[in-house]
Amino acid sequence: MADRTPPLSVEELRALVASGEIDTVVLAFPDMQGRLQGKRFAAPFFLDEVLEHGTEGCNYLLAVDTDMNTVDGYAMSSWSTGYGDFALRPDPATLHRVPWHPGTAMLIADLAWHDGAPVVAAPRQILRRQLERLAEHGYTAHVGTELEFIVFKDTYEQAWDAGYQGLTPANQYNVDYSILGTGRVEPLLRRIRNDMAGAGLTVESAKGECNPGQHEIAFRYDEALTTCDHHSVYKTGAKEIAAQEGVSLTFMAKYNEREGNSCHIHLSLQDADGRNVMAGDGPAGSVAAMSPVMRHFLAGQLAALRDFSLLYAPNINSYKRFQPGSFAPTAVAWGHDNRTCALRIVGHGRSTRFENRLPGGDVNPYLAVAGLVAAGLYGIEQQLELPEPCTGNAYSGDYEHVPTTLREAAELWENSALAKAAFGDEVVAHYANMARVELAAFDAAVTDWELRRSFERM
Repeated sequence: MADRTPPLSVEELRALVASGEIDTVVLAFPDMQGRLQGKRFAAPFFLDEVLEHGTEGCNYLLAVDTDMNTVDGYAMSSWSTGYGDFALRPDPATLHRVPWHPGTAMLIADLAWHDGAPVVAAPRQILRRQLERLAEHGYTAHVGTELEFIVFKDTYEQAWDAGYQGLTPANQYNVDYSILGTGRVEPLLRRIRNDMAGAGLTVESAKGECNPGQHEIAFRYDEALTTCDHHSVYKTGAKEIAAQEGVSLTFMAKYNEREGNSCHIHLSLQDADGRNVMAGDGPAGSVAAMSPVMRHFLAGQLAALRDFSLLYAPNINSYKRFQPGSFAPTAVAWGHDNRTCALRIVGHGRSTRFENRLPGGDVNPYLAVAGLVAAGLYGIEQQLELPEPCTGNAYSGDYEHVPTTLREAAELWENSALAKAAFGDEVVAHYANMARVELAAFDAAVTDWELRRSFERM
């Protein structure tokens, strides 16, 4: 596997542009869905003008639906305000190569209004704010995201023309941990791994999963903002590489009635000296193996989980994953190395951390990690204590249930005093409207399920 390529410095970029090795620079920011939006620049123009002064983009980019349709209900952007611009300000610390596009480099932008004020409802800014709050307590968050996807032999264009029905998965059966099964698609997996290493991500492994054609590529944990940036670059890049290879892949949470695509998120806290402050001094698997900080932080996760579910499961389809016995959680419960719980404690000593198992492959990582940090801070600030761990099957236990629909999650979010205190009224209203827009679109749609059940027999 290729070694990780370090980030580019601005000086290195100037030299590569001067030599003709880099001719294109992509400046992108994550939108509400976690997708990268932005512009491609001629590299000399980027260096001469954009690097210092930034560029502009229509502020409707944080006020549209998944199909990029303008919709009502957003305070920041509307027909009545003229759909003006906001500023895209390059973050030079995110500069990296894009190996799957020749002669290309990329960096991530933060969004600001023309007076310099940050766009507080922008996902990257939401996460930055929560990390600032965490820093006030002396901690940094280290995060790893585990994205699953399903590979199909059809191109994206063929999948579109087929209405995404009757596609051919890259594997015909369950290849969970199967070396033979991953070997069938190793050329694609190898290219994704190596190209991501060339883009600055630290690749760990690839493995098969349960749904036919389902796989996971794992990357080393990093500081929270870096991990979320890498997550977005990887998700975009994997799709682009798949398209170049004449296949397609999907990260949607629940493609069919079989196993969904998860995105389990691992989080630990470090102090200023780089020590893991979540580790206790007791034996592995005991409550004493967790520090008081971790116990409070985890108790905050439980207290806020239902209110913050919109951040972990942001789409209609997200909630189809939450089925008993599916390895996707239904219970607001925690346990040591217990995959039936929403929150799973893993590792020991320096590797002590927790895993939130709610998010699917459709998650916006910036919003989800912001939710984890905000929930943990609530637990720390309120000195919340943990209930007893779940030691059996959380699916059949007497626990609160995670929200079962986007409508339920949106109502919890919109009416949550905890969410408003942590994120502010503007952010809560913005993402409540995002949910309302999706619900209205779904409620107006006639599905294949309805046609099959009703066309003749009703």
